[in-house]
Amino acid sequence: MINVIIAEDDYRVAGIHEEFLAKLTGLHVVGKALTGKETLQLIRKKTVDLVLLDIYMPDKLGTNLIRDIRNVNPEVDIIMISAATDKQIVEDAIRSGVFDYIIKPVKMDRFMETIEKYKQTKRRLDASSEVDQSFLDDYFGHASLENPNVKKTPKGIDPLTLNKIQEILPKLNGGITAEEMGMEVGVSRTTARRYLEYLISIGTCTAELEYGIVGRPERRYHMASKTS
Repeated sequence: MINVIIAEDDYRVAGIHEEFLAKLTGLHVVGKALTGKETLQLIRKKTVDLVLLDIYMPDKLGTNLIRDIRNVNPEVDIIMISAATDKQIVEDAIRSGVFDYIIKPVKMDRFMETIEKYKQTKRRLDASSEVDQSFLDDYFGHASLENPNVKKTPKGIDPLTLNKIQEILPKLNGGITAEEMGMEVGVSRTTARRYLEYLISIGTCTAELEYGIVGRPERRYHMASKTS
């Protein structure tokens, strides 16, 4: 279980982020903080893996708060979520080692893809005593350079999430809906549908309409059959 703190001075925005996290598995919000001071207090009291941190906290800039967080617990990971687009602020956040930086207003799919990537990265790190080059290439975004013949995925298609979906599809004899795939992977139905439709576009997946007793027909996705 990944323990998360939401450090956000707008309680309504914090609530939205908490709702997003509730749609994913393996995450637990252990606290929400409206100020930098409250954030540090929670980190001292709770077991924390990840902080979703705003820049414009009422008592301290988030980029400055990162240093205090590291002093309290150097192993805490940070994802910055802020409306701040000032070049210097963004550079400070990057140099402070944040896992990702999401600009408000936050889109749910973008948020969930970041959290899913964080989950996968943490899982791989926790399971390994050593780190190989492929992991580092994935982490730093150089995976596409490993093989010049590998087709680069389009914008909005994360290779890690795509690989996970491609691993699940062949195991399903009866196919899967976008909603079911979203639950399997830990993303929204909309995100799962985008990945599945992308797989159709490159010929590795097919879809058929499934008619239920009531409601609209739903697309069920299958791995494309191999032809000799």
